[in-house]
Amino acid sequence: MTNRLSPVPEGFHTVTPYLMVPDADRMVGFMEQTFAAEETFRARGSAGGTHVEVRVGDSMVMIGGLPGRDPQPAAIFLYMGGVDDIYGRALAAGATPIEEPEDRHSDGDRRAGFADPFGNSWFVAQRIEDISREELQERYDGRA
Repeated sequence: MTNRLSPVPEGFHTVTPYLMVPDADRMVGFMEQTFAAEETFRARGSAGGTHVEVRVGDSMVMIGGLPGRDPQPAAIFLYMGGVDDIYGRALAAGATPIEEPEDRHSDGDRRAGFADPFGNSWFVAQRIEDISREELQERYDGRA
């Protein structure tokens, strides 16, 4: 008998970021305002805090609310359209700039970066040029 149950829950991908912050509600609000995230699940976490799952585009992000504990900062890279709008919304939601939106010839993206109120770094990019992996490597190596 073969088990046809997928090891990955429906709606998730193999890799799912899990942000650990002292205030899950504030983090969810930041993500809703910045990325138009949609909360899909909320429960009491195993450590007594709050466990929340939000959808950003076609991906899920888990948020663990650990009141009274320090956040555990992460760096997350997202490919989404509207980099400039997302960057503006992030700053309006309390983020601090890391890098302003800019076209990057080196990788064919328009990219921006910011830190959320808990110290997580977010880099958001959209393709502006279709380049092969070989061309990308040449650009990073400084040959192009």
